[in-house]
Amino acid sequence: MKNKNYLFDNKKRTILIADDEYINRELLGNILKDNYELLYAEDGLDAYNQMVKYKDKISLVLLDLIMPKMSGIELLGKVKEDPRLLNIPIIVVTSDSNSEEMSLELGAVDFLPKPYPRSTVILARINRTIMLYEDRKIIKHTERDTLTNLYNLEYFYHYGKLFDQFYKDDMDAILLNIRNFHILNERFGTKFCNDLLKTTASKIKEYMKEVKGIVCRRDADVFMIYCRHQDDYTKLLNELKDEDSGIIIKMGIYSNVDKSIDLSIRFDRAKHAVDKIRGSLTKNIEYYNDKIREKELYEEQLINDFKKSLNNNEFKVYYQPKFNIHNETPYLTSAEALVRWFHPTLGLISPGVFIPLFEENGLIEQLDIFVWSSVGKQLKEWKEKFGYIVPVSVNVSRIDMYDPNFINNISNIVKENGLSTSDILLEITESAYTENSIQIIDIANKLKELGFKIEMDDFGTGYSSLNMISELPIDVLKLDMVFIRNAFKEKNDTKIIEFIIDIAKYLDVPVIAEGVETKEQVLSLKKLGCDIIQGYYFSKPIPSDEFESFIIKRKEMINNADN
Repeated sequence: MKNKNYLFDNKKRTILIADDEYINRELLGNILKDNYELLYAEDGLDAYNQMVKYKDKISLVLLDLIMPKMSGIELLGKVKEDPRLLNIPIIVVTSDSNSEEMSLELGAVDFLPKPYPRSTVILARINRTIMLYEDRKIIKHTERDTLTNLYNLEYFYHYGKLFDQFYKDDMDAILLNIRNFHILNERFGTKFCNDLLKTTASKIKEYMKEVKGIVCRRDADVFMIYCRHQDDYTKLLNELKDEDSGIIIKMGIYSNVDKSIDLSIRFDRAKHAVDKIRGSLTKNIEYYNDKIREKELYEEQLINDFKKSLNNNEFKVYYQPKFNIHNETPYLTSAEALVRWFHPTLGLISPGVFIPLFEENGLIEQLDIFVWSSVGKQLKEWKEKFGYIVPVSVNVSRIDMYDPNFINNISNIVKENGLSTSDILLEITESAYTENSIQIIDIANKLKELGFKIEMDDFGTGYSSLNMISELPIDVLKLDMVFIRNAFKEKNDTKIIEFIIDIAKYLDVPVIAEGVETKEQVLSLKKLGCDIIQGYYFSKPIPSDEFESFIIKRKEMINNADN
């Protein structure tokens, strides 16, 4: 009897009939041959070997329990321990009803009694089982990350809610990431990093068997774990270490979670914990606590107040002068625009707090446009008032560079204020080039074609390769102030600064040193060949009206030189 609608499509599935009795194989074969491709095994060992050999082809196994070489019960036990075969459903064919419970425990999905029922019943039960397993495979494919076979975020949250519903245990939310993953990608390539992610996922899954939990891969190098509470996760951290390749794992843990709050918020708290140690060279595990909670609430207020503060002019642009130190008398060459936030209730908020926060939350682009516009208007005002322009550098974040309207935005500010592209200098951090070097370099080249000058900010902190440096479209290298602080400590070691100045000479671009505070530092940097100084030695960042005194002095110097 042919069952035309036995499955979703017309492709014949393959069934393995494992029975030591020839007559039983023939009877089942005659019932199934019109609808299925058939394989036969006369003993349990042969059945197991065929399952391994044709694991991607077999859709179902009909298994007799009493067979030579390996019984059906023994075969079920081997299949249960072999992850390659777990997706093949097995229907046990037996006259022994007492074996049903043991067979189910070992993974059988259904039973056919001996003697056999009507052929239509056999076909219906087989069809139903194959369809259910194929449905399960489709669902599993959609709920899993294709690289690591871990849950994706949507299904992870779904199963997390089921954990909360059926288990009353205390739970921990853990966010785990691989530090400097993009650097590993550049150094070792995609295959190495994919293998690393798969190995990491496998180790976490093995650990989950002990602690009873679930895991997902959220982003490229970020894993989330939801498991029963553990007092110590050092064992997991040690298992994930790989000192030979320099892999460093960071873990943020929200312990004994509050189940009344949403799962996503629980993992936000774990993320706040891991963010606290992201740059630490010594600490790899951090727990969410009251201090982090206070910081979280504080940052949430800053984010919520941003637009209101922007509209109420609570952000102010300050200017810090840059001086050329080649001559005996240093002279003003340009300035950097720096934003300050005067919050009505929180007071002066450090840029070191709100700028990284806005970069992370996508608000930095609006703030940058505000600063650029303010600088454009201020330069126009100074041009009309003094007949003289001091170029001002503005910060350009990595997010700005990804905005397709970025070049138009900055160009329009220049045009609207009657300026030239050389009046506004663009500071781009070195790390921006390492994130997506091809795209960023392409945009930087277009900016240079329009006449903008580009300063590479924080040079020496972005891990760009020396080969890439020569290809970058830059007009100035700007030393990060960390190098200045470290160079003039007790040891007075300036080797890194000398090295960077040599790179600048090779590229034929000037070097700006920021964070300079003393005369000794100025003289040392001048001796090393540094071109331009920025820092408290000359002036702290000041409001635009106070900065005008520097413009007046510079204009007087120019007039005196002309006379």
